Amino acid sequence: MIPVVAAEAGGTTARNLTITLFLIFVAVTLAITIWASRQTRTATDFYAGGRSFSGFQNGMAIGGDYMSAASFLGIAGLIALYGYDGFLYSIGFLVAWLVALLLVAELLRNSGRYTMADVLAFRMRQRPVRTAAAVSTITVSIFYLLAQMVGAGALVALLLGIKPGTTFLGMDADAAKIATIIMVGALMIIYVTVGGMKGTTYVQIVKAFLLMSGAVVMTLLVLAKYKFNLSSLLGDAASSSGKGSAFLEPGLRYGVEVAGNATQTFYNKMDLLSLGIALVLGTAGLPHILIRFYTVPTAKAARKSVLWAIGIIGAFYLLTLALGFGAAALVGGEAITAQDKAGNTAAPQLAQVLGVDFLGGDLGGATLLAIIAAVAFATILAVVAGLTLASSSSLAHDFYANVLKNGQASERQEVNVARISALVIGAVSIALSIFAQNLNVAFLVALAFAVAASGNLPAILYSLFWKRFNTSGAVWAIYGGLLASVVLVFFSPVVSGAPTAMFPDHDWQWFPLSNPGLISIPIGFLCGWLGTLVSKERDEEKYAELEVRALTGTGAH
Repeated sequence: MIPVVAAEAGGTTARNLTITLFLIFVAVTLAITIWASRQTRTATDFYAGGRSFSGFQNGMAIGGDYMSAASFLGIAGLIALYGYDGFLYSIGFLVAWLVALLLVAELLRNSGRYTMADVLAFRMRQRPVRTAAAVSTITVSIFYLLAQMVGAGALVALLLGIKPGTTFLGMDADAAKIATIIMVGALMIIYVTVGGMKGTTYVQIVKAFLLMSGAVVMTLLVLAKYKFNLSSLLGDAASSSGKGSAFLEPGLRYGVEVAGNATQTFYNKMDLLSLGIALVLGTAGLPHILIRFYTVPTAKAARKSVLWAIGIIGAFYLLTLALGFGAAALVGGEAITAQDKAGNTAAPQLAQVLGVDFLGGDLGGATLLAIIAAVAFATILAVVAGLTLASSSSLAHDFYANVLKNGQASERQEVNVARISALVIGAVSIALSIFAQNLNVAFLVALAFAVAASGNLPAILYSLFWKRFNTSGAVWAIYGGLLASVVLVFFSPVVSGAPTAMFPDHDWQWFPLSNPGLISIPIGFLCGWLGTLVSKERDEEKYAELEVRALTGTGAH
């Protein structure tokens, strides 16, 4: 166990190297963005990259969009702190792609144009459905954006060696984290407003390659350290964690059995079930993933892109096992939580220890830490760009063009509004992220998944597969699921009443589960069903047209 941080391992050299690598990445991605802006002439270019990407390219970009700070920083941290239970996120995130592949990808590509609402509004009244879809898209995206920003703040404190009591450029740890959050927010706004979907996609492809390369290198170094003996690695991880054999068994974080308290034990088990349902169903309702299916020319390419994404993402999540257990064994739980309570810096701390061992001395540790940290920054920037693009596209295309302007806005006006929307959404995300810094980033993403699965997924599935479904049902499903999930989160231990809550000094929580999916997802489906039955509106011809279009691609844009 080597409890090191950047300031103690290479000091100024580590900082300089890290900042240099980060600036190089930012310069390269800005160059890509500026190049892409010259290719972005129409609304199709801005929203869907001109539908010019191959299945492999889009699969890489989906991987880049999906393997977020939650995957790299959050899951590695959860495995390092909670062992077996931390890997549940990886399993949920991966299995979720089967739902997206089998139920959504091809049908969505054939049915829509730019946003999720294009499918929902195809056989409904435009204004109420598009308004609801825009509200839902922005809510999900902001939850997801919080996770990326919090990850960025935790990462920069580690990189610059800022701990409580130390400063950098006159800033203490909290001020440095806030400054980083603001910087990441500014960069994501630039990527979206300048490069649109083309620029964002190429940034995501570059980032996916860098992240996979970094994870493979670190995994090989961890395994080499233990002479490729997994038993030895797991044994060291268990002993260094301070939790013994329980570290390798379920029940350390989820489904915990509380002696003498049957009620709390029941709630803990329900929370585990709730998390699993939200993770598996959430992907198919995430707006920034759904709009990726519009960037390919055909439904066949959409299917291929999901298959490539499953391969890339599946391989990455296997690597997180080695990263998490490697961090537990070589860094130790105490050193990880000393740097970041939620464990978000476990992977970069592991990189530092491996650098000291394999590259020699403090400079070696600083070098590998700087490389992995730059990759983590790339991860954060690529994902926030995708999220901001999804929410600004929905605001411009769904709300401005089709609700406020009733379909009469020009393409130029629409794209200009999308750019202004990106600025506003970026500012809101920055402000909220400053209050969410105590939360684990994988956990924050799980909340975004719950909101997506509760509000978006019922409306999408009903729209594609239920002939009777109508405008009232779509609006009820989206608002019902969305409201249920957000209200339950607000009154849960995530926001108040717990040491790791957003507001730890206040207590207004009454909902016992940390993830609302178990309750809010059925509410979303129930609201969609009830809303449909209370309205007499029916348009079976439109449904037949949607069905033919979804299954064959006839008439698709």
